[in-house]
Amino acid sequence: MKNFKLGLVLLAFVAMTGIANAGGVGYIDYIKVIDNYEYAKKVTKEVDAKGLEMQQYLVDKEKEYKSLDTPLKKQTFEQRISQEFKTKEQAYITLKNKREQEVYTKIREAAKAVMVEQKLDAIMDQRGVFVGGLDITDMVINKLKGAK
Repeated sequence: MKNFKLGLVLLAFVAMTGIANAGGVGYIDYIKVIDNYEYAKKVTKEVDAKGLEMQQYLVDKEKEYKSLDTPLKKQTFEQRISQEFKTKEQAYITLKNKREQEVYTKIREAAKAVMVEQKLDAIMDQRGVFVGGLDITDMVINKLKGAK
């Protein structure tokens, strides 16, 4: 019976110590991080340039289309350009998704490092926090600036 009581006291002590050592929750303003992260800006410019390139492609092809004189030539042209554009569009989507995932992964790694440094239990997006928590946005931005 003494061992049982001792076990309960030890269990209660460990539980209370665990609660006392809990780090809490941090939160991050993801949009602010993106706006202050040079790599994210570079990626955005790259993706935007690719989008503009596709728009210019369509403008150029529209000019070509207007210069065609027969309905058969126009139909053949439409079919060919439609297929070419689908290929370009898929390449654009693939590039965009890949680059966005790279940025997200780098930000997540920096946030994990800050979480460990600050001894936090979790990190949430700021929109999910109504009251409380620790804002780690600037810490993550500094971590990303130092990572290069």
